[in-house]
Amino acid sequence: MNNKEILIVSAVFPPEPVVSASLSYDLALALSINERVIVISPLPSRPFGFEFGKIVVSDKFKHYQLNSFTCPESKLFGRLRETYSFGKASYDFICKNHNSISKIYSNTWPLFAQFLTVKAAKKYNIPVAIHVQDIYPESLTNKLPFFGLFLNILLMPLDKYIFKNTSNIITISENMKQYLAVSRKVPLDKISVIANWQNEDVFIEHNSKNITNSNQPFTFMYMGNIGPVAGLDLLIEAFAKTFLINCRLVIAGSGSMRNNLIKKANKHSHVNIEFWSVPDGKVQEIQNMAHVMLLPMKKGASGSSIPSKLPAYMFSKKPVITCVDENSDIAVAVKNGKCGWVLPPENLDLLVKCMKDVSNLNSDELLLKGDAGFDYAIKNFSKKNNLQKLLNCIVDL
Repeated sequence: MNNKEILIVSAVFPPEPVVSASLSYDLALALSINERVIVISPLPSRPFGFEFGKIVVSDKFKHYQLNSFTCPESKLFGRLRETYSFGKASYDFICKNHNSISKIYSNTWPLFAQFLTVKAAKKYNIPVAIHVQDIYPESLTNKLPFFGLFLNILLMPLDKYIFKNTSNIITISENMKQYLAVSRKVPLDKISVIANWQNEDVFIEHNSKNITNSNQPFTFMYMGNIGPVAGLDLLIEAFAKTFLINCRLVIAGSGSMRNNLIKKANKHSHVNIEFWSVPDGKVQEIQNMAHVMLLPMKKGASGSSIPSKLPAYMFSKKPVITCVDENSDIAVAVKNGKCGWVLPPENLDLLVKCMKDVSNLNSDELLLKGDAGFDYAIKNFSKKNNLQKLLNCIVDL
């Protein structure tokens, strides 16, 4: 066993019930079998409004929660302050402990936290792998048509520095890899594609109980972060226009837009729209109560990544209605997996029609699509396959 330690810099970590937190935790456990591991993270804050339970403690690795500013709400300047604050705390930690660090895996906030982590690694000649979950600054500046251009000019040099001085870049989709290779002039052999995973064993255990109660109304369900990019206002408008009597729309989760959406739903008393909380560990159980899962996104937001909710939907053996950009990785996965319907984003009329049509399908057709999605997810989004790929990337640094 190496006397030095592998450092995991993670923007989220359990008890936060988000996928990146689970990825870092799974990696820390796997690495700790043969290596000494340290994890640094901020205090838990994601998702907004979530009540956190006991901090996850493992005797297999060390975990330090750094004192940095957090901003769970989707606020531009709050998020910029958050990424700089955790980046500075990570930089200071690396500088203080560089003699004992052999390599770094960074799954942290873009761009300041990534930049400061890579800067510290370069300063002490420590190899570092950056896990890219979304493409910045574009994901930010595309939402700001006027100020965005200035911000893009300001932030792009940081992005180029990060990719130039990183030993290995890990992306979560092939589209993201190709985009970064062209736009950042990064050699393809420097970029690895490893899809974010879900623990398939947990879903398989619950799938044995995957029998929707026939006494319950036909249930369309969205589960995940209730934020501004999700496009959930479209779901409420569309479902209200269906006038479906023996159906319900369930929006399960927490996030900054929840209260506003509840007010919007209350204006449509002629249909059944429910908001559910999702206690930690209850994702599979709650998804089993759905007939069809929903994945809407704002136009241009589906980009080059696959949100963690899609593999979770597939592992639950539920067909999926997506409202996403045509060539996005989400659309490709649903089409290749033959597990649902792909609609253009923000098209109210098509979503209304699809909801009506799907509510009239028999259970055998829904089960067939659900099983196809599960098979696709096992091949592409399983922990068994993808954790090993990530482990190899870090070990080989």
